[in-house]
Amino acid sequence: MFRYSLTTLLLLLAAFVVQQFLPAFTGIHHSRILLVQLVFLCCAVTVGPRTMLLLAFVGGFFWDAQCILGPHGGDVEIYTQRVESMHFGYSILLFGAMGFLMQGLQPLFKQGKWHFSALLSGIAVLLYLAAEYAIINFIRGDFVLSRSTVLQMVFTALLTMLFSPLIFGLLFLIANACDHSINPEAGRRRQRDF
Repeated sequence: MFRYSLTTLLLLLAAFVVQQFLPAFTGIHHSRILLVQLVFLCCAVTVGPRTMLLLAFVGGFFWDAQCILGPHGGDVEIYTQRVESMHFGYSILLFGAMGFLMQGLQPLFKQGKWHFSALLSGIAVLLYLAAEYAIINFIRGDFVLSRSTVLQMVFTALLTMLFSPLIFGLLFLIANACDHSINPEAGRRRQRDF
């Protein structure tokens, strides 16, 4: 269990590196694949609550460090309009909320029905983006929701969800390498069938 938990933490940290090289899809309303959130969501359904909270803290901490720290509003040569500053730590709470949402489907996942978790990962990413956008608008003091923003959030959630089977497949391989069963009830059911 410890080796699997440590490996999921390392996988989350590796997702931060790979995220830097994933481009935005300009033809699809500037949507992108949120690999960090996807890896966190897929790991959250395979681990216990304490490990999930550790992953939420690490993921939210590094996401905020990557997005908030640095020049206010980004590089002044690229971003000409100032963006209101978000407070450091808000992502930890959003990651934790997404993690508890995934933990709710853990009984189905342990039965071998990972498809529901894959679908919920897209819904969780959409809720994450909507909550983040609501927080930004609250800080700005007004609420403006354009059609392009909604399409960007929806397509980002869909693109991210499409890659969830790959992450779940990777987690199954990691679990086998660590001699850890992430869906023990499905394994017991297969043994009874033979």
